[in-house]
Amino acid sequence: MSDFSFKCLFICSIFPMALAVSCDDTTSTTAAPAPAQRAAEPAAAPPAEAAPSQTPSAHQSEFANLPAPYSQADYSLGRRTFKNCQSCHTIAEGARHLVGPNLYGLFGREVGTVSDFQYSDALQSADFEWTPERLEEWLTNPRDYLPGNRMSFAGVHRPDARHAVIAYLMVESGYGGGGEAAPQDAPTDAED
Repeated sequence: MSDFSFKCLFICSIFPMALAVSCDDTTSTTAAPAPAQRAAEPAAAPPAEAAPSQTPSAHQSEFANLPAPYSQADYSLGRRTFKNCQSCHTIAEGARHLVGPNLYGLFGREVGTVSDFQYSDALQSADFEWTPERLEEWLTNPRDYLPGNRMSFAGVHRPDARHAVIAYLMVESGYGGGGEAAPQDAPTDAED
């Protein structure tokens, strides 16, 4: 290999790494702490998510008050399964709608009636009330359950995950036990 080829190979392999390091604006201008210092410092906390109002074990005991099979569901599994839903839905009281409506106060509400959300014709024409059992059927396969709705979600196919996410929704969205939101948490929309 000629001296010129070696220099070209060296420069071509080192230049991209040097460029990447110089473009990285996350580096500090101060010296890095010594390894002993780094070990003594606590790890940075991950960004805080909207934390549930209680611990999972506290919610797990709330599940015991739900009707079967939801009373036997796993809160942690329900929360994890809801992560599939949260790209389109919120569940906090007063939270904004996303692609889908806010699900707070869902149970006991007539389908397609949140006043400030534009539903598909299929949901506007449907005539039923949301119950845990109805949601169970819906979540199995939303497209087949009500053809013409705009929900592109394929469904929750595992029964244990379906029970868990419904129980999670019941606890987190103000379910009062008789199929409706708890009186102090009742939705304020005129059409709900």
